[in-house]
Amino acid sequence: MYPRSTKGELCGLFGFSRQAWYDSQKRHASTDMQEVFILKLTKELRKEHKRMGIEKLHHLIGPTLQEHGIKFGRDKLYFLLGEHGLLVKRRKYRPATTNSNHFYRKYPNIVRDLNLERPGQLWVSDITYVHTELGFVYLSLITDAYSKKIVGWCLWPDLTSTGALNALRMAIETEGVKTGLIHHSDRGIQYCCTDYVVLLESSKIGISITENGDPYENAVAERVNGILKDEYGLQDTFADYLSANEAVKTAVHKYNNIRPHASCDYLVPAEAHKQTGELKKRWYKKNKRAGTKMEGEHQNDTDVHAFENAKVT
Repeated sequence: MYPRSTKGELCGLFGFSRQAWYDSQKRHASTDMQEVFILKLTKELRKEHKRMGIEKLHHLIGPTLQEHGIKFGRDKLYFLLGEHGLLVKRRKYRPATTNSNHFYRKYPNIVRDLNLERPGQLWVSDITYVHTELGFVYLSLITDAYSKKIVGWCLWPDLTSTGALNALRMAIETEGVKTGLIHHSDRGIQYCCTDYVVLLESSKIGISITENGDPYENAVAERVNGILKDEYGLQDTFADYLSANEAVKTAVHKYNNIRPHASCDYLVPAEAHKQTGELKKRWYKKNKRAGTKMEGEHQNDTDVHAFENAKVT
């Protein structure tokens, strides 16, 4: 625009040297290259973990960034992915898979104040549904509450107790039963029926059941359901039972062996399952009354609206 003026003269008008301008150009070029590299790493992870959040993405790419001498914080990653439309949207739905209107005994909740110190101390169970083109199929899961590892699962064509029983048998066969193990579930008929209770009692597993409809009483199991659907594609519609079963098998493997868990000091569940003692939690509770996050709580990396509000601010 000013062919008769030198770069030195133009930079001088703004109080900078020509060398400062060249340095600025290099910094911008370096930053652009770093961002392209980070976006590439993120997209590669998202191929396997389609709805993984910012916290865990940042944790997984951290070692690679350190090897390349790149410093890139979690919040910076949050805004970078937001600018490129790579934040995930939270899905809001809740399948009805629990029928608690039955005559079977409903055991008390004995794990409300239980202090978890090792794997094999508490198993939590829940059932969710999976879409196929031929109708719904139902996924029964048993998760170790300490390590968050899925220790038993079964995809079954209906909501009878067979699927839940198969998942429990898998957990017992693969993990064994440690002294003092407790099984915790909701009040669904699958978990209260005679066959299920007999298997628990004959295996010397304690029985605990939620006392009302509050999902927080079985929060770990509810959370695992959500992760498998949101991050590993189990909310998709599959051609048939066999293809859905293969998808579940793959999702469980990735969840147990690849995905770091914020409740387990960012260990993957398979690693956390080898630990003992209290595991550090990398998340913070919400202030329910105020509906806001307490001091130090991380941003919700699945909330696109939060990103938009942050841009305006």
